[in-house]
Amino acid sequence: MATPIRVAVIGTGFGTAVHVPAFQSCPDTEVVAICSGREERAQEAAAKFNIPHWSTDYRAVVARDDVDLVSISTPPYEHHPMAMAALDAGKHVLLEKPMAVNAQQARELVAKAQAKGVVHAMAHEFRFAPARAYMKDLLDQGYLGKLNHVNASLLVARRVGSLASPTYNWSAQRAMGGGVLNGLGSHFIDALRHWFGDITAVAGQAYVHRPERRDAVTGEPRMADADDAFTCTLRFKNGGWGTLTISTAAPFGPGGRMEAYGTEGTLVANQKGFNPEADDVLLAGKVGDAQLTALVPPAKYRPFDDDRDNRLMAFRLMVDRVVAAIRSGAQVEGASFADGLKVQEVIDGIFESTRTGGWVSLG
Repeated sequence: MATPIRVAVIGTGFGTAVHVPAFQSCPDTEVVAICSGREERAQEAAAKFNIPHWSTDYRAVVARDDVDLVSISTPPYEHHPMAMAALDAGKHVLLEKPMAVNAQQARELVAKAQAKGVVHAMAHEFRFAPARAYMKDLLDQGYLGKLNHVNASLLVARRVGSLASPTYNWSAQRAMGGGVLNGLGSHFIDALRHWFGDITAVAGQAYVHRPERRDAVTGEPRMADADDAFTCTLRFKNGGWGTLTISTAAPFGPGGRMEAYGTEGTLVANQKGFNPEADDVLLAGKVGDAQLTALVPPAKYRPFDDDRDNRLMAFRLMVDRVVAAIRSGAQVEGASFADGLKVQEVIDGIFESTRTGGWVSLG
């Protein structure tokens, strides 16, 4: 049996909810270190998951000789310095989305990763959620024909603190990577690029419906500038176009829906809440059909279940891709840093369009 790939996880929020359990359930990886800026969180995670080493210093963690892969699950404003440190240490890197707080930081990460010749991957695990993966295969088989229009939306109400007075922390600050465009929009933008190819131009608007917050530490009133909703129109290189609207200020919103309309048919992926789940189905119809039909993704798209967290199966499938890339010496099949940069450029374009009110051309 091959020697396990030794992993250090930086971040004890989503990191301990999904990253650590996924790596520990993979026979090819071993979590050897955990890092958090708060000592008690690092110690607690190390004890809970039986991880031999913990630290509050990410620089010390990425420098360890017994670490092959660094998995970063921290707020976006920390992604660039942490990933650069890991790359400088010659480590493979799995980085949470969004890639950075702007496209310039993302470009620097791409250049560094390519120069170092290491495996670099973005945590866009929902590419591997069963319904989305099945939809990708159907699209590749020509089910839709030529894309005319894709309409994607996510309408939900997020409870942070309370609806009357949400918490003010990094997620309320745009400069630190907060907001739904970065947090949720990045996943949807990646899905649309994965399905339909590059986006050449964008026009949109970001909104802050509930700016009044309470400081997470002091309890004092603060004003947020990170968006809680946005909408945009996208132009694809293949000639199709799309719309994307996400709001976490939508009480009783229906959840998520991604509708793709082409010259030969229609495909619809629904989700009940913030994220796609393992039991989601597709609605599909060809031109001439009387109505849409529910398509259950074949079993191969759901090779196992993990009821600890509904994001774990998709994340674990992504981990398998990262492992395969490290073993083969090739780049990851899936979302690389280059893909993360493309998503970041769309995000930056929407913010620029919000400022100018016009279309923004992309690379």
